Amino acid sequence: MVNSPSCRCCGTTLVNTFVNLGMSPLSNSYLSHDQLQQAETYYPLHAYVCSQCYLVQLDEFQAPENIFSDYAYFSSYSTSWLKHAENYCNMASKRFSLGIKSSVVEIASNDGYLLQYFANKNIPVLGIEPAKNVAKIAMEKGIPTISKFFNMATANELVSTNGKADLIIANNVLAHVPDINSLVEGLSILLDEKGSITIEFPHLLELIKGNQFDTIYHEHFSYLSLTSAIRVFEKHELSIYDVEQLNSHGGSLRIYIKHKSNDKISPSINVENLLKLEFDFGLTSLDSYEKFGDQAAKVKRDLLSFLIKAKEEGKSVVGYGAPAKGNTLLNYCGIGPDLIDFTVDKNPHKQDKYLPGSLIPVFSPDQIKLKKPDFLLILPWNLKTEIIEETDYIGEWGGQHVIPIPSIELSK
Repeated sequence: MVNSPSCRCCGTTLVNTFVNLGMSPLSNSYLSHDQLQQAETYYPLHAYVCSQCYLVQLDEFQAPENIFSDYAYFSSYSTSWLKHAENYCNMASKRFSLGIKSSVVEIASNDGYLLQYFANKNIPVLGIEPAKNVAKIAMEKGIPTISKFFNMATANELVSTNGKADLIIANNVLAHVPDINSLVEGLSILLDEKGSITIEFPHLLELIKGNQFDTIYHEHFSYLSLTSAIRVFEKHELSIYDVEQLNSHGGSLRIYIKHKSNDKISPSINVENLLKLEFDFGLTSLDSYEKFGDQAAKVKRDLLSFLIKAKEEGKSVVGYGAPAKGNTLLNYCGIGPDLIDFTVDKNPHKQDKYLPGSLIPVFSPDQIKLKKPDFLLILPWNLKTEIIEETDYIGEWGGQHVIPIPSIELSK
């Protein structure tokens, strides 16, 4: 008998399924040509919801050290994400009155995509990035970066050597950490008594509304709402005092956090309003989570039907992008090179590789004009506006864009 996992926030035994997407390899484990003859390891992609704190989560099958030590994701290859980062820097610099005597630390700072904008304003920065290959790129840009996983021990080291931080940034990292309590306690240790933390993460409410099941993969251990996030941070004497709803990654939250003891910052009505929105949607009722698997199954049927019909009619389909979410979608649907000829990606670290599980080859975007596909399937659907604008030339030969999530949609 397989033991049920426990909630990584409150320890409750997890018995309620959110969605079961079958077996899948690690979504960022891209393969070289030489690895095609080797066996891949698959793990259950089964998401549960905690009946007490409503944190949606996967069981841990691979340690973060095996996932993130050498990483293929580089934030700077998305122009829209760079603009998002620049806008955030301008807002935060003003809101928190940051200057040459301030200290800004980013957790999971990737290739310096965000901290570069603070550095351009002569605001002292420090990145914490576990993937050595990615941290190297940041340091080459002149962004001071420590290649370590962030936890309580790392936080204590930073305080002893660099002092505490006025602003800590953690974008899309909360979901990537299995020991979420150690991360949050580390944030509490590193944060100055008068400082703030801002954290962005995909909003569970939008994930459910938008049928974004493909954002579930092994590198994401947790899927959060404001309701569940408050419970996590309260355990560590931290308080969420403001929240914003963002369009990024299919709908995200940016939460603002302070020490509970800091009475200089008053809570915003935004927190109360969003908690009510989540309550009204049903995020504090297990019934609201039960039908999500049916939504995913419908996309699977519809996408397979579309691809099979296209193939039978002699039409060609090429993918755009090689994101982790695309690998969840392709593996859950059982799609391979028999239905999608290849995919393309601007990231040279993914080019001339093969997608895990599906073994679809990844090429440069230049191949689109050479192949002239009838359909271009946009796998990073959260960037669809950017991608459609960049590839509008497919209309010259009658090509159409296909967006798979939340349901099959063809460009006109």
